[in-house]
Amino acid sequence: MKNEVGLWVDHRKAVIVKLEDKKETIQIILSTMEKHTRFSTGSHSDTPNDVNGSTAEDIRDRQYNLHLGRYYSEIAFNIREADSIMLFGPGEAKVEFAAFLKKEKLENKIAKIDTVDKMTDRQISAKVHDFFIHV
Repeated sequence: MKNEVGLWVDHRKAVIVKLEDKKETIQIILSTMEKHTRFSTGSHSDTPNDVNGSTAEDIRDRQYNLHLGRYYSEIAFNIREADSIMLFGPGEAKVEFAAFLKKEKLENKIAKIDTVDKMTDRQISAKVHDFFIHV
């Protein structure tokens, strides 16, 4: 019984396509995260905004990273049982998630990491099926 997973991921949405004994299930996880704005080094204030010496930007970055960690944890929980994982997506999230899987000792399950543009759920499903048929 093979348990293959395709995961299209960006910072706002993850589409998990599970293929198990020719049966497909699709699960969508939303991050509910606002777009993260990074400021250039010139706009970074050296004046601390709180008692710990952190600027407002530092606090936003920590909150963003905490939220991202929870989002990646939820995704990892849902694909932990996979024998093989195909990661793909348009931006940095797929690489960040691969690093997250490495910390979770699951990197050996990654079969492929691919950069693709935005896709519909149907296109994602077709890509996953096509990949695992040819593996």
